[in-house]
This record gives sequence, structure tokens and C-alpha cells, in this order.
Amino acid sequence: MIRFAIPVVGNILTMHFGHAKNFAIIDVDGKTIQSKEIKNPPPHAPGVLPKWLYEMGVNVIIAGGMGDQAIQLFNESGISVQTGAPTLPPETLVEHYLNQTLLTASNACDGKGCGH
Repeated sequence: MIRFAIPVVGNILTMHFGHAKNFAIIDVDGKTIQSKEIKNPPPHAPGVLPKWLYEMGVNVIIAGGMGDQAIQLFNESGISVQTGAPTLPPETLVEHYLNQTLLTASNACDGKGCGH
């Protein structure tokens, strides 16, 4: 089982990971999506989202942009981070990831954070 976390607005990936109002949490068994939930994250503060997503058992994050410090915290927790993903529905992003066809561009953040 793989658990994905994708920051969303409505049912589309949002570029602003740290300030996302919702996250799609998607569980996959093999290459089949088993479930999807929309979760509200705790208030934004440094280190809060990595802890929250780790405690939920997330294995992979697909994001548009994320600061280097956040990526490092996720990697230290054993969570893989894919940045530069396009604004698509979370199920589509997960399917592309599983089929190794997820096209990513550069991280939407400048490496120092998104500065919002």
C-alpha cells in the first residue's frame, strides 16, 4: 500500500504546498486507487506539515512547489517528494506517478521557500 498526499484547491493540485487549505490523501494498492479523502491540515508553521503527513502514514507527496527545508524534512522522514507537478486532479497525478509518466517541471518555489 502506498499513501499519497497532494495539496489541492477544489479537485486540482495547488502550487502553494505550505498554505494549502486541503490535501487529497489517496491510498493505492498495486496500481489501483483504493480510497481518497480530503483532509484539512493543521495551521501552517515550520515543521508542522511534515509531522502531520508522517503521522498519517504518507509515503509520497506530489506538489507543484515546496521549499528546500520542507523537502529535507520529508526526506528525513522517509517520504518521497515530487515537485513541479502540473495542475491536474489528484487521481490523475497518482495514475501518472504509478505509470511512470508524471511530467514534472522545475520546483514552483525558488529553493528558499515560496515566501508567502
